[in-house]
Amino acid sequence: MSPRSKNLSRLASSSRAEPFDVLVVGGGINGAVSAACLAGRGLKVALVDRGDFAGFTSQESSNLAWGGIKYMESLELGLVRKLCVSRNHLIRSYPSTVREIRFLAVHPRGFRHGLWKLVLGAFLYWLLGSFFTKRPRHHGVASLAATEPVLDLSASDGGFEYSDAYLHDNDARFVWGFIRRALDQGCAGANYVEVTGATREGGVWRVSARDVETSEALTIHARVLVNACGPFVDALNEKLGTKTRFRHVFSKGIHLLVPRITPHERVLTFFADDGRPFFVIPMGARSCIGTTDTPVDQPITTPTDDDRRFVLDNVNKRLTLERPLDMSDVVAERCGVRPLAVAVGSGESTDWMQLSRKHVVEVDAERKQVSIFGGKLTDCLNVGEEVAQAITDLGVAIPRPTATWYGEPAPALHDELLQKAAQYGLAEAKSPKTGELLTTRLWRRYGAEALRMVDDIHADPRMGEAVIDGADYLRCELELAAEREMIVELDDFLRRRSKIALVMPREELELAEGLKEACHILFGDRAEQKLNRYFSR
Repeated sequence: MSPRSKNLSRLASSSRAEPFDVLVVGGGINGAVSAACLAGRGLKVALVDRGDFAGFTSQESSNLAWGGIKYMESLELGLVRKLCVSRNHLIRSYPSTVREIRFLAVHPRGFRHGLWKLVLGAFLYWLLGSFFTKRPRHHGVASLAATEPVLDLSASDGGFEYSDAYLHDNDARFVWGFIRRALDQGCAGANYVEVTGATREGGVWRVSARDVETSEALTIHARVLVNACGPFVDALNEKLGTKTRFRHVFSKGIHLLVPRITPHERVLTFFADDGRPFFVIPMGARSCIGTTDTPVDQPITTPTDDDRRFVLDNVNKRLTLERPLDMSDVVAERCGVRPLAVAVGSGESTDWMQLSRKHVVEVDAERKQVSIFGGKLTDCLNVGEEVAQAITDLGVAIPRPTATWYGEPAPALHDELLQKAAQYGLAEAKSPKTGELLTTRLWRRYGAEALRMVDDIHADPRMGEAVIDGADYLRCELELAAEREMIVELDDFLRRRSKIALVMPREELELAEGLKEACHILFGDRAEQKLNRYFSR
């Protein structure tokens, strides 16, 4: 029986007599950290998502963990301080995954803020971040040109450099790490499980749900319900009849993935035509450019031609390329909404560009429900802690209230991995496509499971071979994904557990040798069906 099937049975076996302590609905970043924190501290936790984990907003970010330098313009210095501290904490907790990266910002002549004001702002940002990152630096035009020749500086009077952080792998993979940790701590979690209704009876939530894969109905019982549905928090609350003090408004943001613009590992930062920061972010062999900020009424949205033109026009104006980028250069698109928390009855008259990403954890003590509004990846560890406090406030005793529920495995395990690799002659082995040390890659992505994987490669060298032509994923990674990563659809692997669909053009991927073999590893005798479903969308 697969892990997902086992977890579905556990979900359905709960009863009013033996309910889960907490049911978390939604497997994006907010739901993932909630489940990881609560399960890691000893509660009996259930987690469901109507799609794949991190299958919506949490797969559409800029892949950055940043302190919110843009909020300095609206003088939200308290928020900036909090986000910088959170960013620093992520870098310390996940040194292999969340890494400092330099941002090179170009200042246009005549901008609403003078260059030196922004340079001083960068130093204030550094101070608010406790000097944790490298020191900011002012650049004149000549210095900018020497540092990054691809920049078009004809309308610039200089710039500056500062640090924030980025995710080495994609955002959805980072979310999956929390899901995996929750599962390892006993959480009963399953993707593709939709909540269809819920009532509270005798002090327990009775939640009706449906397995999206089979259409089978199941009932989950829990003492407390956590609504972590991201942009769909309001919709679930309406379904449950829960009244809240907060609600969401939505901002659409898109990014375009294009061939790598510069070989340097830095983020190029500009001020777009609408005055907002605009980025060119390295992502493996690609550059991720964006983002837009467009008010929308609904959480489900798609890129428009205007969105694409905005991104391409802005990047072409600010770079000296051999030829302007156009849609033929676009390898993939990312499009999602930012759920912004506002008080009920407000929002319409608020200056759209000034809305921040503050999160709100709202508690309904009578119904024993928690709703999470807004938020951003950078602040995810605080969300987990605040949800745990909310659960405590609702009268649920947490068995291990100080247990650590996040971070990379103990350094001793990493040392053991390096020793094993050396023993097996794999210490200098590298990933076939990127040239990254195999031990570095496996540790970053799989933690303690990396030890088992080098054992597998030692026992069968084929386990260390790339399977899909053009993608840097090894046979041992696919075997582990099939066993432990709850992959239901091919997109779960290509788009979320990996970033293959973000860096390989769809037509190239469809023709890639080894894709069918990869599908057989992941899905067995359902491989052809899953492959056809993916490419028929």
